[in-house]
Amino acid sequence: MVERAFEFLHHNERAEKPRDKGITEIRGPYYDPMGPRELRDILETMGRYVDIYKFSGGSFALMPEDAVTELIEICHEFDVKVSTGGYVENVLIRNNDDVERYFEEAARLGFDIVELSSGFLAISTDDMVHMTELVAEEYDIAPKPEINVQFGAGGATDPSILEEQGQQDPEQAIEEGRRHLEAGAELLMVEAEGITEEVTEWRTDVAYQIANALGIENLVFEAPGPEMFEWYIKNFGPEVNLFVDNSQIVELECMRSGLWGKATTWGRTVTWKGDR
Repeated sequence: MVERAFEFLHHNERAEKPRDKGITEIRGPYYDPMGPRELRDILETMGRYVDIYKFSGGSFALMPEDAVTELIEICHEFDVKVSTGGYVENVLIRNNDDVERYFEEAARLGFDIVELSSGFLAISTDDMVHMTELVAEEYDIAPKPEINVQFGAGGATDPSILEEQGQQDPEQAIEEGRRHLEAGAELLMVEAEGITEEVTEWRTDVAYQIANALGIENLVFEAPGPEMFEWYIKNFGPEVNLFVDNSQIVELECMRSGLWGKATTWGRTVTWKGDR
């Protein structure tokens, strides 16, 4: 591993990749088209701190196949896994007979992870868990189910509209998450909507409930804003697994490492490994 610049300056000790905690997942094409030159720039400078790269909103279906595979190959060059994002929801609605073909195609193109989300769907937990079992057992790709407490989660919906839909009982999300883990999932995505995003007041109690019940090491929390990932670091420590926009990777890692912070985290973010 190439040494950091200013190697002598304090930096919280962090596991090198592949790591099972302190995972950072970043958003790929969606708000930003993210071509290969931009991606290579990001990973040449910050790839040491990026674990998963996620296509969002089905963006891969807009691109030529060779553009998709080029982005995937660049990620693999830097030991970054690639996720489909939660597009399976759209496949379930519009191409229900092609769900397994979707998994096959993702594996063929080189994706490492297929996210299994259902925030927009009225679908049973049994069906979603069966999907996790199928992917884990039959395909050369890892299932990453999403759990949420807000019907309609997964899009930029106005908070007032989401409030009209009502929130789900966190215990339902916890039970679904438990079943996904038993079915072969290694990580679960925790959707921000209904917890810290598109709500009038943050439901941090829900984040605690889910973390305590399912194990912080099994979760990746969506944190689409610095104030959100700062809260997770303050309350769960710098090695909490987080999903952020690619534009926020530097600020997040500066905060994780203890190099920088805000008034409430300045000089307080630490790790301690001792004899392990």
